[in-house]
Amino acid sequence: MKKCLTLLGSTGSIGDSTLDVVGRHPDRFSVYALTAHRNGDKLVAQCLRFSPEVAVVGDAQTAASVAAQLKAAGCRTQVAYGRDALVQVARSEQCDTVVAAIVGAAGLEPTLAAARAGKRILLANKEALVMSGAIFMDAVRDHGATLLPVDSEHNAIFQCLPRDAAEHGGVSKIILTASGGPFRTREPATLAGVTPDEACKHPNWVMGRKISVDSATMMNKGLEVIEAHWLFGLAGDRIEVLIHPQSVIHSLVSYADGSVLAQLGNPDMRTPIAHALAFPDRVDSGVAQLDLAQIAMLQFEKPDYERFPCLALAMQALAAGGVASAALNAANEIAVDAFLERRIGFMDIARTVGFVLEGLSNRTPNGLDDVLAADADARRAASEFIAGRAFVTQTAQRTGSVDRAVQ
Repeated sequence: MKKCLTLLGSTGSIGDSTLDVVGRHPDRFSVYALTAHRNGDKLVAQCLRFSPEVAVVGDAQTAASVAAQLKAAGCRTQVAYGRDALVQVARSEQCDTVVAAIVGAAGLEPTLAAARAGKRILLANKEALVMSGAIFMDAVRDHGATLLPVDSEHNAIFQCLPRDAAEHGGVSKIILTASGGPFRTREPATLAGVTPDEACKHPNWVMGRKISVDSATMMNKGLEVIEAHWLFGLAGDRIEVLIHPQSVIHSLVSYADGSVLAQLGNPDMRTPIAHALAFPDRVDSGVAQLDLAQIAMLQFEKPDYERFPCLALAMQALAAGGVASAALNAANEIAVDAFLERRIGFMDIARTVGFVLEGLSNRTPNGLDDVLAADADARRAASEFIAGRAFVTQTAQRTGSVDRAVQ
């Protein structure tokens, strides 16, 4: 049966890759809704190609622009805007599959709405689980939703786990691989001077700026550890991170009998997307077959927590439970934005997140409102910390004591 998709976050890199796969299989997939934040021109081009019934954007001004362009081109796609419109297309009866690719906390509510509507969810928005893991997984279970991971690492684990063993019987641990980002071999003492452009130059993947910075700090991998905990029901001490610069082995599962199963492929997000879209079938993703002889060598190393303190902070948040992971994610989003705007330095991202976690009043959330409240509190604390740090830095620059002031 042909699957009808709502694609949340269609203009990002995951959205691009998803639509590339969809376009290769018009007999299998159709598009009900596409959503973007403010990238209206790109959304218009996508609507003209895939003719969704609905397009959703973030604000009225962008909506008016998109609607005018579509009308001029003779496209009948209806245009809506705002959070409520996102939630509506995520739970609409006119789609059966929701691709959750909105980056950050903004993707939580529509993705949760899709779960409560019993949709088949292709999850690329890891923040939905990082922020509200138990709430989200309960919604999937209680409403009969199907959850398929799209992140390459989690999709790899999904492929390597047994399909019928209760609670993954025989699994010893799962191993998430990480490229190490652009600073894998750089001396930690030199990282304070990293620029946003340097941090966004990922060696293996083409991604948006926020997720590229997360990869450079390895916060992205920390969030993936938390996501893996909820997806696969394993404690944090049974989830390891292994740096693998070639990004050919996407993750591994270690079994009690000593076997280790790995999923390999060229570093291209269309592979896990195609797997999740067509599951349990396999379809052409447009990705070239892997040539191991040409690659010749695969490297592995343990992560250096001095170079990547954000990874350690994520592990700490997972161990703490409660709303700590939601606070971690919120503080990181604020800090990464500040770094990209050159208001703080690269290593200040970890300092900001650490400050917020240290001051956190942790608690077990009783519902989504508690999660959103913790998110708001963490954003406020992170913003205040950054504002104070910027003031200290500016004062130090005037007095010539920058290094001492920002320690």
